[in-house]
Amino acid sequence: MPVTSWNIDPAHSSVLFIARHMVVARVHGRFERVSGVLRVDAELPTQGEVEVSADTASIYTGSPDRDTHLRSPDFLDVEGAPKLTFRSTGLEPTGGSGFRLLGELTIRNVTKPVVFEARHTATSKDPWGSTRLIYTAKGIINRSDFGIRWNKTLDNGGWLVGEKVDVELDIQAVPAAS
Repeated sequence: MPVTSWNIDPAHSSVLFIARHMVVARVHGRFERVSGVLRVDAELPTQGEVEVSADTASIYTGSPDRDTHLRSPDFLDVEGAPKLTFRSTGLEPTGGSGFRLLGELTIRNVTKPVVFEARHTATSKDPWGSTRLIYTAKGIINRSDFGIRWNKTLDNGGWLVGEKVDVELDIQAVPAAS
């Protein structure tokens, strides 16, 4: 089959993150507005290209006050950087349905190379007969690499917000309209 375009289904896809809070606690969050495109041959689902975008204003952690702070210039600066984006630059097969997804991640208008451990989890038909490509990808970024340096020192000498952030993408894509 030829390489075709597949649109990320925003209702069934997510960009998730986990950050350490007060050294030991973990804060889970997500971006509620996600879009993007995959260019892939459905017969070779571990080869191709991907572009993913998330609206930074759509960040959600379950705490309105924290979400407001995360939208501020201390963190995501949604006024100056309304989107975070990932664009693949290469794939390295790791066996079976797994691969390393190499790319460039842009947060706060700062672009850095990243690597995600990815997997094509399924090619499936939905109940309406449309084919779906389903992927997961996980990686760890350092938030200060993207200019996100706000923090507070705790009495125990630790930091309020951890430097490392776990990132996970769960993607379902459907054929783009011709």
